[in-house]
Amino acid sequence: MSNKVYDVLKYIALVFLPALEVFIGIILSCFDFQYTEIVLKIMAGFDTFLGSVLMISNSNYKKNNQV
Repeated sequence: MSNKVYDVLKYIALVFLPALEVFIGIILSCFDFQYTEIVLKIMAGFDTFLGSVLMISNSNYKKNNQV
């Protein structure tokens, strides 16, 4: 994974997705959407998965580039 791809995915996982989750949660709650909790759990699960994959990638990168 290139540095640019990693940086973009890291921004998405750390900034964009959590903000989107809050926004979606508020909007769905305002409309009394029946499945708001399920939607938010799926979004949080995806964000957690992405963060985990990025952490593993970062760990492998650091391990391979030690002198």
